[in-house]
Amino acid sequence: MRLPRTLRAALTACATLVASAGLVAGAVPAGAAPASPATAEVAAATPLPTRVFAPYFEAWTGESPAALAAQSGAKHLTMAFLQTATKGSCTPYWNGDTSLPVAQSSFGADFAKIRANGGDVIPSFGGYTADNTGTELADSCTDVNQIAAAFENLITTYDISRIDLDIEDNSLTNTGGIDRRNKAIKLVQDWAAANGRQIQFSYTLPTTTGGLASNGLAVLRNAVSNNARIDVVNMMTFDYYDNAAHDMAADTQTAATGLYNQLAKLYPAKTPAQLWSSIGITEMVGVDDFGPAETFTLANATTVYNWAVSKGINTLSFWALQRDNGGCPGSNARDDCSGIAQNIWDFTRIFAPFTSNTQPGNDFSVGVSPNSSTVAAGSSATATVGTAVTSGSAQSVNLTVTGAPAGVTATVNPGSVTAGSPATLTIATAATTTPGTYPLTLTGTAASGSHTSTYTLTVTGVTPPDGLVNGGLETGSLGPWTCQAGGSVVSTPVHSGSYALQAAAGPAQTGQCAQTVTLAPNKAYTLTGWVQGNYAYVGVSGGATGSTWTSASGWTKLTVPFTTGASGTVTVYLHGWYSQGSVYGDDFSIA
Repeated sequence: MRLPRTLRAALTACATLVASAGLVAGAVPAGAAPASPATAEVAAATPLPTRVFAPYFEAWTGESPAALAAQSGAKHLTMAFLQTATKGSCTPYWNGDTSLPVAQSSFGADFAKIRANGGDVIPSFGGYTADNTGTELADSCTDVNQIAAAFENLITTYDISRIDLDIEDNSLTNTGGIDRRNKAIKLVQDWAAANGRQIQFSYTLPTTTGGLASNGLAVLRNAVSNNARIDVVNMMTFDYYDNAAHDMAADTQTAATGLYNQLAKLYPAKTPAQLWSSIGITEMVGVDDFGPAETFTLANATTVYNWAVSKGINTLSFWALQRDNGGCPGSNARDDCSGIAQNIWDFTRIFAPFTSNTQPGNDFSVGVSPNSSTVAAGSSATATVGTAVTSGSAQSVNLTVTGAPAGVTATVNPGSVTAGSPATLTIATAATTTPGTYPLTLTGTAASGSHTSTYTLTVTGVTPPDGLVNGGLETGSLGPWTCQAGGSVVSTPVHSGSYALQAAAGPAQTGQCAQTVTLAPNKAYTLTGWVQGNYAYVGVSGGATGSTWTSASGWTKLTVPFTTGASGTVTVYLHGWYSQGSVYGDDFSIA
């Protein structure tokens, strides 16, 4: 079991004390007045490089991230952490400090300087303290829409292209928070696609030396079930707490290889290159929280760097930029130095070349908003198809939609757009469309590949005056009829139209096909049906009882008079007789 980074938790809670004690050079109190996010007019963010080195920056120290980035040579930073001020809140703040809201007044000028110097920032939610106090955003907030809105506000306020989610300790077992977080990710991804933005999400998770533990893997499984795209899975390759001897570089490699195998099962459609490029590694430089037995050395850093480059790892990071100095050799883990003998920024100088100088190749995303609708049979609906450039340059995207059932037409207009442009999805249903819920798949195809988004169509029935639905089977499907094994809709023989109902009688069953209808209570009706076959029965049961049968090689009309009870509900059926073979029915009606 991985134990918490207790020292970091303590320093998070005592940031003011640390700064005033002079443990961190240049620490100053933060208290700038918040500005409204509406004042931040920004364009869609530039994607991160295909390989990026982004060490964590301890945002509670009062130091300038832009200044330390320039001094160290770390162009990209992972900003730790965003969390709510109190459990139950839906508003994140930097370090949970209400004087540091998500606003340009909080780090906005620093972020602009970092970008001007060719870098960028990755804001990170969570961390041990938040995960242990219920102030991690999705643990604290029980409203998925508000969680998504907080993510979207962060994106537009700071013009970022990736959000990191550091999930550990109690957040790994908070199933409600896990599900809310992943649902919010999906909402944000749909919002970004519909608004021409691009956003990545990374999960930072604890690991064993052989890959993620079961609770970390469960976070990813839930993301898959919620159709939430996780772009990077970042392992914390430290704090193993297993009382074993450790070669920290070798353990990083076995942990990452184990994660690769786990991701291959979760995402079987991905190529090996895609799997490796969705993995991140975060080391803890020097002595970690467990103690000297888990020490990540400069030699380890060189080994990990070379291996990460060879595998095509996406992200290389460490905890934390303020620790990359030799100010406390021989000490246990601290957040202001590494605990080993080193020069300042030694680890950063080894890892910094990992960042590639090229942007990713051309790619795009596709989404639909709204992504679901409910319509009555015979009605129509529209939705906006959004596309966005996620990397590289805009390209032509062909749009198609599949999965429409009988009686539904689905079209996209225009059928081809330049990534970043919208289109319209139009859904039309026929009066005979069988009620039900149907997932339609919207596919965008370009030179770089294809992406999909799901639109869920729910069709409600228009109940005819006689209560009987699909009496002529002309929808081409059974619903709302249900049949015993072998029952189906057939195209021959038919009494009229294109389809009829087959009830498959056999040695152990009559093959009954039935549907329940609701009529006026305490009223006389007549059920009519055309049948063919040996011992073909037509009747009603439930709120009324009546039946008749015939054996005929051609179509024969049968009628069954009945009177409804107090509920007006009856079950209409067709069946054959044991071992007498299939019977057929068509053109059922009630008058």
